[in-house]
Amino acid sequence: MKKILLFILAFGFVIAVYAQEAQYETKQDIHYYNDSINQSDAYINERCVLDVYFPKNIKGYATIVWFHGGGLTGGEKEIPAALKEKEVCVVAVNYRLYPKVKAPKYIVDAAAAVSWVFNNIDSLGGDSSLIFISGHSAGGYLASMVGLDKSWLNVHNIDANRIAGLIPFSGHTITHFTVREERGIPGTQPIIDNLAPLYHVRADAPPLLLITGDRELEMLGRYEENAYLMRMMKVVGHKETKLYEIDGYGHGMTEPAFPLLLKEVRRIKEKKRNN
Repeated sequence: MKKILLFILAFGFVIAVYAQEAQYETKQDIHYYNDSINQSDAYINERCVLDVYFPKNIKGYATIVWFHGGGLTGGEKEIPAALKEKEVCVVAVNYRLYPKVKAPKYIVDAAAAVSWVFNNIDSLGGDSSLIFISGHSAGGYLASMVGLDKSWLNVHNIDANRIAGLIPFSGHTITHFTVREERGIPGTQPIIDNLAPLYHVRADAPPLLLITGDRELEMLGRYEENAYLMRMMKVVGHKETKLYEIDGYGHGMTEPAFPLLLKEVRRIKEKKRNN
């Protein structure tokens, strides 16, 4: 028994040491538009950049593209601390903001950034079949738009169905309130048009994990919007839509949501390996 116990302890130590071997690097302020576009527009050149945080001594890792929140009017790219040192790559994206631009420019930027990841992540050691799109609030809205409305990535000759998974945090599924503000429509007046993820429900979309805060604490019916998207995705025949409501948390529900994001990445990665 002692020998078995010693072996288990030694094996556990080897695993622990191995887990600590991943070494991470961050490449900052990479332009995701080409030089001609950057030189033609000062705001694009300033704003349309991304950071890549990746395990440089691991091959075939999954990548999470993370869009920051801020109502499409503010916010800055960030590598969430909860996603660091988890043997995944995180790509943090800046995009243009209202009122300097109006819809759909920020969606155009989001698609361009995702395109950059598809075209470049393999060269950094990642696996382009394991690209996940996520973000909080406005970032969740952008993730859903790029993943559900295939037209944005089609511009870059990329099929949105190549996305391994969509995991928006508390994102609008109706037309975003900033888009409505641009049109003079109150934030309490719901609209569903072609700039709403709900408009683009489809059976063949990537796996979709919707996460919101508590319905009684969330912003402007955000849980109910996501519940409706979940229901309509199932109605049209989508087989992998799930909705998590995090009790006790309002709109700033990212802390308990990050482990759910990582769990979904692991689930889909394992599923792909077994197929």
